[in-house]
Amino acid sequence: QVQLVESGGGLVQAGGSLRLSCAASERSFNTYAVGWFRQAPGKEREFVAAITWLIGTTYYADSVKGRFTISRDNAGNTVALQMNRLNPDDTAVYYCAAKHNLYKSIYDRKNYDYWGQGARVTVSS
Repeated sequence: QVQLVESGGGLVQAGGSLRLSCAASERSFNTYAVGWFRQAPGKEREFVAAITWLIGTTYYADSVKGRFTISRDNAGNTVALQMNRLNPDDTAVYYCAAKHNLYKSIYDRKNYDYWGQGARVTVSS
């Protein structure tokens, strides 16, 4: 039973930046794959970015490549999502998800066991 808490959401103008953080209660959080997913009103929850366990390979949705960066702080048991050059299409609730020793697809939200409550991101024109 791992607790995940997102922080850093808020309101930002188009072209601005936000940094989301996912804090975990697990001391060995580096053995968990961590993904960020988002859900806009009326849309399905979609993959945004992920980082693998131990090695830390990163993956991104095409819509955020070059703008978003996912990174891990193992000592602090946190994973961050740096979001730059935001646009109104990025408006959504962002969720942090984790899975211990994930071997299945990192893109599929069904493969994750633990989820945070979500952080709302609103990008104005």
